[in-house]
Amino acid sequence: MATKDSNGNELKAGDTVMAIKDLKVKWAPDIKRGDKFKNIKLTDDEWVIESWKMVLKTEFFKKV
Repeated sequence: MATKDSNGNELKAGDTVMAIKDLKVKWAPDIKRGDKFKNIKLTDDEWVIESWKMVLKTEFFKKV
């Protein structure tokens, strides 16, 4: 299965994604709309990606 962003674009390891809405995060600074995450990693779950130590749901991000 392919990992896709909120617009249906296929994501690959190393891509950059941008937040499409503000998100609250426990024990870390909140994610604001427009924040970019570089060099993402794909996971076994097609709806989840990783950036640094954060696990992100793909429904809230679009490929840049």
